[in-house]
Amino acid sequence: MVIDRAGLAQFLRHRRASLQPEDVGLPRGRRRRTSGLRREEVATLCHMSADYYARLERERGPQPSPQMMASIAQGLHLSLEERDHLFRLAGHNPPVREGSGDHISPGMLRVLDRLSDTPAEIVGELGETLRQTELGKALTGDTSHLTGPRRYFPYRWFTDSAARLRYAPEDHAFLSRLYASYARQAVTLRGPGSRAAELADLLRAGSAEFRTLWEKHEVGLLPHESKQFVHPELGALQVNCQTLLDPYRSHSLLVYTAAPGSESYEKLQLLSAFA
Repeated sequence: MVIDRAGLAQFLRHRRASLQPEDVGLPRGRRRRTSGLRREEVATLCHMSADYYARLERERGPQPSPQMMASIAQGLHLSLEERDHLFRLAGHNPPVREGSGDHISPGMLRVLDRLSDTPAEIVGELGETLRQTELGKALTGDTSHLTGPRRYFPYRWFTDSAARLRYAPEDHAFLSRLYASYARQAVTLRGPGSRAAELADLLRAGSAEFRTLWEKHEVGLLPHESKQFVHPELGALQVNCQTLLDPYRSHSLLVYTAAPGSESYEKLQLLSAFA
């Protein structure tokens, strides 16, 4: 496919102009003359330099990579149809649509953007953290830098003992059963050759504990209503986890709260110091 530089530039400018700062969780500011988002704001949302993004809107520069297009699609809160259109304009075939991919729906992103004062994160069906609020990173740990199998929390849980440090030791055995149960259900749902099957194969090869739990064929386990975290600075916290499910993408928005007046509630208020 050949890049349509003019079409790509026009589409990017139109999408940028249609978004307001509050749509993407940014402050509006007092002296604002731009009708939509500024190029610099879009570049920040898309994790790229402002100069690189500006060149795309000016029909200049090298052909952007598929990875760059995926980042722009997410930063501009595009729907799947708009994402696929963006890829074609850039001269790439759109990603294959899986039951659960990395692209988060605009609606779920809008909800997350409004939770800037709350620990929250969006996770995929295999346990990969796709997006976190700053307080979410402070509570559960920043996963934005992880690549490969380590993106998936169950993989880290069974192959890296450090992954368990933020969770109460008395919950470890149940959580191991829970993640093995999730993996078994995901493989059955997605089938051989899926990302779920590949992850299960890696875990069976790398963890004796997972192999033992896998062979028990335990399915249908549900997480506990409350979670017990062990924060490296704040110590023990007991929080409730409210879940918003996107059934079309199999993504879950997890929001962590504590009962007002409790010790854990007071500790959550201090998380901003570590964000």
